Amino acid sequence: MSYKLPHLPWLRTFEAAARSLSFTAAAEDLHMTAAAVSLQIRSLEQYLGFQLFERLPRGVRLTDMGSAYLPSVRKAFDELAVSTVGLFGSRGDCSITVRSTAAFAVLWLAPKLQGFLDAYPHVEVRLLADIWADAQGADQSAIDIRFGDGQWEGFDAELIQKEASIPVCSPRWLERAQSPEALASLAQQNLIHIMGCEDLWTRWFRRAGIQEDSSRKGLQVDTSLTALELASAGSGFALVLRSLTRSYTDSGRLISPFEGELPIEQAHYLLQPKAGKRPSPEVLSFRQWLLDTARTP
Repeated sequence: MSYKLPHLPWLRTFEAAARSLSFTAAAEDLHMTAAAVSLQIRSLEQYLGFQLFERLPRGVRLTDMGSAYLPSVRKAFDELAVSTVGLFGSRGDCSITVRSTAAFAVLWLAPKLQGFLDAYPHVEVRLLADIWADAQGADQSAIDIRFGDGQWEGFDAELIQKEASIPVCSPRWLERAQSPEALASLAQQNLIHIMGCEDLWTRWFRRAGIQEDSSRKGLQVDTSLTALELASAGSGFALVLRSLTRSYTDSGRLISPFEGELPIEQAHYLLQPKAGKRPSPEVLSFRQWLLDTARTP
């Protein structure tokens, strides 16, 4: 038994109004009048037999049914846009801006980015790297990648991948690191601490059952990039996200001499403003490529 779907323009108007929670803003986005938006929403509600929006003195609010329906509608439009661009390309060349932390841009994204460029040769990518990616400048970025707990006001955050930290060091320490005594003596080694994550070593020692030497201060750095470079130069041990160490361990510049890892609550996320214009098909294609790449073993 076939089910007749609602008219596509109604669904497009519903998604735009749900994104901005304003019929007026949706009208501007879709180049329609507010009255036309209201009429299409009312037609969709009558068709479905459920109210999707609660009308307020200022703006609107999604009902429970509207909130439940929105993810499916948005996903359908996203998949259609990505498929169209993937099969037929864009109408002419275009550019997208990607903004992330410097460590993620250099150590994770850069080695993989050619895969996207090969698949979408008509899309020009502008990659902006910051030491700390936060709310500043987010409006100028079509793709916003941040490291944190997944909670940013005004944004929907989609997890890229779960993270865990591992201790890494120069291969020159390899022979000593293979003995139980070396593991026990790690607390007396020169440890590299990343600002903002100073408790990671304490948590790692506790998880490994090692007594930490609190009298040793070690080195303080502000990025994972600096920590990895210091470790590869033999300046100490760095405790860094496993996802950022791949190029160093594959090339032999660093080793991870101990089994086990430290799961952490924070991770890298893809952010999208809850309000504003709908992302372009090229942006949606990049988001999907990045998520697929991160989740491929």
